[in-house]
Amino acid sequence: MRLVTRAERLSSLLEMLVEHGRIDVEHSADHFGVSAATIRRDLDYLADQQLLSRTHGGAVPNTTSYDLPLRYKSISRGEAKARIAERAVAMMWPGCTLSLNGGTTTVEVARAISGSPALHNGVTVVTNAINIATELTVRPFIKIVVCGGVARPQSYELVGALATETLSQLTPDLCFLGAIGVDPAAGITTYDEDEAAINRVMVTQAKRTVVVCDASKLGHVGFSRICHVHEVSAIITDAAADPAMVATLESQGVEVILA
Repeated sequence: MRLVTRAERLSSLLEMLVEHGRIDVEHSADHFGVSAATIRRDLDYLADQQLLSRTHGGAVPNTTSYDLPLRYKSISRGEAKARIAERAVAMMWPGCTLSLNGGTTTVEVARAISGSPALHNGVTVVTNAINIATELTVRPFIKIVVCGGVARPQSYELVGALATETLSQLTPDLCFLGAIGVDPAAGITTYDEDEAAINRVMVTQAKRTVVVCDASKLGHVGFSRICHVHEVSAIITDAAADPAMVATLESQGVEVILA
């Protein structure tokens, strides 16, 4: 059995907390094959970061546990997100304009742009995500357009009236949209209503919107809707996607691409 690193264990603990609503020290110790003392230290560390609240024998969510910072989510399903990113980049062309919102999958898309020789003649990237802008600014063949706004530390996204004003004046060829959930009835969703509002502007302004998300997001519903499924052109996900869910999404007129 492969030894799990501490970073991977912390990420998994947070995901377990979101999924199950609580963490039990003894159960987690058995799950990861470590001592209960190790899990307690992990939970104490996460509590110090204000990502959960400690209880006797475990932990429960606090007000930020359902909106985890990207540094703890970026490990999850990394290979699938890299394949999704490669497929997204294959849809781009030299000279195209595109928008990216915040999220671990859209970060992978940004990195894949940097590694694509076919795009080295120049592309324009519009984003409200500070970390994506920082990552791409050093690439001379990429023109970066960043909106103003109020930064959310959980996702590094800029939100608010300034962001809306900037993004509403731009019309990119493509929008690659990351999301917390994709559900046939609830639509494309995220956890924060301010982010949803800005992401909605990006969808409305783009000539074509492509959702990029791994299979774990299919069927999941976040707090706030960005848009309905029929408002996007395509969804790029990975081969682990449930066939029945894929068929249901396709029945709403959206192309589902398995990377």
